[in-house]
Amino acid sequence: MQDTIANSSASPSEQNSDTGRFLRETGLAADVAAVVEPVLEDLGFRLVRVKIQGDGRDRTVQLMAERPDGSINVDDCEAISKALSPVLDVNDPVSGAYRLEVSSPGIDRPLVRPSDFEDWSGHEAKIELNEAIDGRKRFKGVLEGFEDGEVRIKTDTGEHGVQHLGLPVHLISDAKLVLTDELIREALQRAKERHSNRPGDGAELDEDDLED
Repeated sequence: MQDTIANSSASPSEQNSDTGRFLRETGLAADVAAVVEPVLEDLGFRLVRVKIQGDGRDRTVQLMAERPDGSINVDDCEAISKALSPVLDVNDPVSGAYRLEVSSPGIDRPLVRPSDFEDWSGHEAKIELNEAIDGRKRFKGVLEGFEDGEVRIKTDTGEHGVQHLGLPVHLISDAKLVLTDELIREALQRAKERHSNRPGDGAELDEDDLED
């Protein structure tokens, strides 16, 4: 089951929002997202993605979250899990037993908001559309930001060489950063900067701060 698709029914203002997700879950994952998203916001986090894997006793609810600055650590994940478990029990969007897993988006993260394409401009990404453009649904290239409802990307089209394209955000069914040495260095640098900006914190950077 594919849990995440483009929310083509969203209004242009919603699709162009810097903070709103243009990728939305469907089915059971959407039911879970509707329950957890407001709780996360109250805790100071934002939802990245919900996925449901397995069925029956092997069912797992996977939830990716982050702070608005893109950070999250192990303690945050534990706090989110403790806050969400009773809420999910009461609302019961998932029948039967399941495991709840809360994690960071990871370095090669999904891109689910227009602001993600701005934040990670200059890095490689893979983008898949739910409708073909010039016979293609899959694109890989360097992000060049977001403008006028389109993701800007520099990509090698093969026959027509390198081109700068605009992909309508409402056609995107999946988007993800490509793990490269440059991306790892950038993610580490951002984690160090966040760490150094914490007031009154003189401790050295630890693994939790690099989790995103």
